[in-house]
Amino acid sequence: MPTGSAGDSGSAQADGVAATLAALETIPVKGRAPKTGYSRDQFGPSWTDDVTVAGGRNGCDTRNDILARDLVDTTVKPGTRNCIVLTGTLHDPYTGKSIAFTRGSGTSSAVQIDHVVALSDAWQKGAQQLDESTRRDFANDPRNLLAVDGPTNAQKSDGDAATWLPPAKPYRCTYVSKQVEVKAAYRLWVTQAEKDAITRVLSSC
Repeated sequence: MPTGSAGDSGSAQADGVAATLAALETIPVKGRAPKTGYSRDQFGPSWTDDVTVAGGRNGCDTRNDILARDLVDTTVKPGTRNCIVLTGTLHDPYTGKSIAFTRGSGTSSAVQIDHVVALSDAWQKGAQQLDESTRRDFANDPRNLLAVDGPTNAQKSDGDAATWLPPAKPYRCTYVSKQVEVKAAYRLWVTQAEKDAITRVLSSC
């Protein structure tokens, strides 16, 4: 079979699904803990660069790092070491739409940075047992961040896979795989309903 054929692609995807399912089996299944004590501040200053994950301490805040990674045709503010993204286009994974981004008080919210595993969800599933520096890393880890359509991100709120999935069905396999990767990396847990929902999505990949 020629290299790069559809068969090779299908085999690679099947391997990826199998690996994600295997990782899912390593994640504990527990009930959701109370939200008591949760605040955004428990995860450090918003978009701080003072982290040890990829992109940390590079001189740019995390939001601009993710905008630069996920947008195309970007322009940047002069004199910021190419850090502050002024404009660009997002090919939104959650909706499949293309969204024009312009930095500004009335326009920046059109593109938001989503925590694939929401901070509140993480807090209720083990993150409150992590130390502050690890929670700060979690909140700024590029593996757990995506630039997405603002209104769709607001609809998601702090939902897990049992209560919210991206409207764009082709992206759901990637989405739940990212959640599994992040929860496994930070030793968080899933509820039974969440595990069942992730398994259902992966079974259709």
